[in-house]
Amino acid sequence: METKLLAIIGATLVPLALGFIWYHPKVFGNAWMKAAGISPDSAKGANMKVVFGVTLVFAFFLAVIMQALVVHQGHFTSILTFQPDSADPNSESSLLLKKLMSLYGNSHRSFSHGAFHGTLAGMMIALPIMGINALFERKGFRYIAVNSGYWIVCFALMGGIICAFA
Repeated sequence: METKLLAIIGATLVPLALGFIWYHPKVFGNAWMKAAGISPDSAKGANMKVVFGVTLVFAFFLAVIMQALVVHQGHFTSILTFQPDSADPNSESSLLLKKLMSLYGNSHRSFSHGAFHGTLAGMMIALPIMGINALFERKGFRYIAVNSGYWIVCFALMGGIICAFA
C-alpha cells in the first residue's frame, strides 16, 4: 500500500482551516476563551508564526497516523510485507498480498468510511485526552466540549480525506 502524499498534505491542513472557523468569535471562539480563561488581549501576545508552524508539524503527524486508522488495507499489507519470503515476487506471501489487493484493495475507501473511523478516533482518543487534561487543569464541561468537539470534527475530516484517496 502506498502513501498518498496529496491526501496527507490535504489532511495536514485541516486542523488550521477548521481552527480558523471553529475558534472564530462568532462560532465557538468566545465560549472557548471564557472556558479557557483567556482574554482577547492575552491571546494577542503569542508568536503566531511559531504557533502555526508547530501546528502544521503536529497536524502532519496526525495525518500520517490517521492513514493507519482509516485505511484497512494497510493491516494485511504490513503482515505480509514483513514475511521472510516477501522479497520474492513468487513467494506465497507475495502472491497472497497481490491476490488480497486485487480483491479488496479498494474496499471501504470512501470519504464517509474515513470520516466514520476518524470520528471514532476523535471520540476514543482525543476526547479522553482532552477530558483528562481538562479535569486536572480544573476546566469545566464547556472547555472539554469545545476542544473535544473540534478534534472529533477534525479527525473526521482528516480521515475522510485520507480514505477517499484510493
